[in-house]
Amino acid sequence: MSRRSVRSGPALSARRCAPGLLVGLLLMAAPLWAQTELPITIGAGLQTSFVHSSPHTGNSTDQLLINSVRLYVNGPVNDKIKFMFNTEFDGATNKVGVLDAVARVEMSPQFNIWAGRFLPPSDRSNLYGPYYAHHWAVYTDGVQDGYPFVFQGRDNGVVYWGDFAKKVKVSVGAFDGASATGNPKILGAARVQIDFWDSESGYYLNGTYYGDKNLLAIGGATQVQSGATASTADFLLEKKLPNGGVFSIESEYANYNRLGGYDSRYGKSQGAYALASYLFPKTVGIGKFEILGKYAKAQFTHGTTPRFNQKTSEANFNYVIKQFNARVMSFYKNTKFSAVKTNSWQVGVGLQVQM
Repeated sequence: MSRRSVRSGPALSARRCAPGLLVGLLLMAAPLWAQTELPITIGAGLQTSFVHSSPHTGNSTDQLLINSVRLYVNGPVNDKIKFMFNTEFDGATNKVGVLDAVARVEMSPQFNIWAGRFLPPSDRSNLYGPYYAHHWAVYTDGVQDGYPFVFQGRDNGVVYWGDFAKKVKVSVGAFDGASATGNPKILGAARVQIDFWDSESGYYLNGTYYGDKNLLAIGGATQVQSGATASTADFLLEKKLPNGGVFSIESEYANYNRLGGYDSRYGKSQGAYALASYLFPKTVGIGKFEILGKYAKAQFTHGTTPRFNQKTSEANFNYVIKQFNARVMSFYKNTKFSAVKTNSWQVGVGLQVQM
């Protein structure tokens, strides 16, 4: 489902590792709880799906997948210093990896330092990830989050970030280039975002707020290493209507110039996407229905094989029960290439739960 799932590994090893990791996290949390009166939180997330895939040439497939399982641990040292440790079991590789491992020094909304492994300054779609994205088939369009990474969009490094006047968000950091790209030079990253309506506090973002915020946000990000660059500009508008429905538009333009991108055979790629959705106001049973459509176009050039264009269309019909903590997402995705790669389409249904 995702460009982030690129490695393979033995299923038996993952089955042995995941339960042991959970026990280890609980044992780690116990002594921390004993030393502080401040709360420690432990959570989990699951994405599972049924997917029918049909390439233009070749046989179709039907799969029942465990896309992802995540464990979350967050706790304070004191009211200014905090620790975050998150892991993920990747169903495509049958491996457990360190998602986030962050020492967080948070002195004020304007002054925060994070160090360790986490999402670097980048586009909105990287900063919300698959669990807080608005649509199901994230990171498959040749546009979203083509930045280099170590694991699931994360890099190892340090960042300063701050929120100013609840309208402007700024982040700038330095990250380990060798682990992200193979180049030992430092990877620099920066992002600026302006919220014209309601504010978005904190470092990570959402792809939607399901009507909890009226949002008009514009952001720009860039990463640079040895003269190579990756740059994006993103936009999100979300408005709760008088009838209780919620209308949303999300868009992004990306330019990967010898840094990042979806295909390592090509030195440059660029593209854009637009997404629109409507959440119906009426509660049906325990949730609300939502319709969503997305279209993306990406171009790959300066490669070892002929240049090509990718066009991706996606439609979702979702049942939102408890926002990101419980939702069912049915989807259709059609991917077309002008050359080099084979056209295909997918249809399926995904379930996401978090606690």
